[in-house]
Amino acid sequence: MASTLTEAIGTERSSSSAAATGRDTRLDVLRGLALIMIFINHVPGQIFEYVTTKNFGFSDAAEAFVLISGIAVGLAYGSRFEPGGRIKTAIKAARRAFTLYLAHMITTFMTLALFICGAWLFHRPGLLVEINILAVLMNLKEGIPALLLLGHQIGYNNILPMYGALLLMVPIILLLNERSPLLALAVSGTVWLLAGIYEVAPHNLLIEGYWFLNPLSWQFLFSIGIVSILHIKRGGTIPRHPLLFAAAAGYVLLSFVWVTGHLWIFGNSLAALGLPTVVTGFDKTFLSLPRLLHVLALTYLIISIPAFSRILRRPAEHPLTILGRHSLNIFVAGTILAMIGQVVLYVTNKDPLVGPLFVIAGVAAQFAYAYYLEHKRQLGKIKHKLVTEIAAVPVPVRVGGAANTYRRTNRK
Repeated sequence: MASTLTEAIGTERSSSSAAATGRDTRLDVLRGLALIMIFINHVPGQIFEYVTTKNFGFSDAAEAFVLISGIAVGLAYGSRFEPGGRIKTAIKAARRAFTLYLAHMITTFMTLALFICGAWLFHRPGLLVEINILAVLMNLKEGIPALLLLGHQIGYNNILPMYGALLLMVPIILLLNERSPLLALAVSGTVWLLAGIYEVAPHNLLIEGYWFLNPLSWQFLFSIGIVSILHIKRGGTIPRHPLLFAAAAGYVLLSFVWVTGHLWIFGNSLAALGLPTVVTGFDKTFLSLPRLLHVLALTYLIISIPAFSRILRRPAEHPLTILGRHSLNIFVAGTILAMIGQVVLYVTNKDPLVGPLFVIAGVAAQFAYAYYLEHKRQLGKIKHKLVTEIAAVPVPVRVGGAANTYRRTNRK
């Protein structure tokens, strides 16, 4: 079972070593699928939106993306978080978080520009009241600083701040896991529960409410990914039992029937039990228990059924593998394309033909961009190899009339 899970989730090591090391590409494939679904869901009002995972269960691509990211971070940073390397690992995670902040600023201000230009060019001022834009435009003096300080989030531009906050928590999660995996999960789960019960979350500055995705809640799913993969790397296993499999399958089936049958009225019955909303509700901000259990049940089924693992194993040059390998760049490009799509659908009154055509073109554009990035990566590898070979060429040096040959060291 340990080998099955390890194969199923691959590795987060740098993409430059992917082909060389022959790493399992399933993690990249899963990320690629999640990126496509996130893009489709971020262009609401077209037919493809109704065939993504959010329509067939309690969780959606966001939960899958965070769990996958936790597994990836565990693989990338877990083995390096040792005495003497902890500060370096923490700095690396912080730098990555800052990179995500910059990426978020790019998508946020591009979104503002796109909606403002759309309102002006197509004489559709209604665009300015969409996705929390008006609060910024009504008070630029406070609105721009609020955006820069993450105190206001434009709609559909809220995943990266949450993920950046999770990366800042990585050293704490790894330190707790080093002491005890159960301790790490217990602390993380307690934070999740208390944040949900007392609604503890980063507040917005311009409007009432919280961040759409509360990092204090979502860190639990992220931590589960980190702790689980490090447990596997140490030689541990994920329990495999017919009763667990039946429970996971039954819950996924219940979720499917609940969502497709629009049985949300039964949520009132759960609320009547008097338990906290984070336990009985379906809130995404605080990652309510039904959503959390659904993504975990799906994951358990995937790692328990060998056929799923075989399907997900794709060659290094497969389109989905390449797409997932360049996940941050593709996510940024996909977000910008999705914002263009929202403007296009708004000015065309959600034309039933325009929307699907735009989504198809947008997905194709992301694959094209991924291939471009992959081409650059391969050229970089070739250039690095040539420089390394040149640096290793023997250089004759004359000393006292005799030619002595010294070989340069190959610095890496």
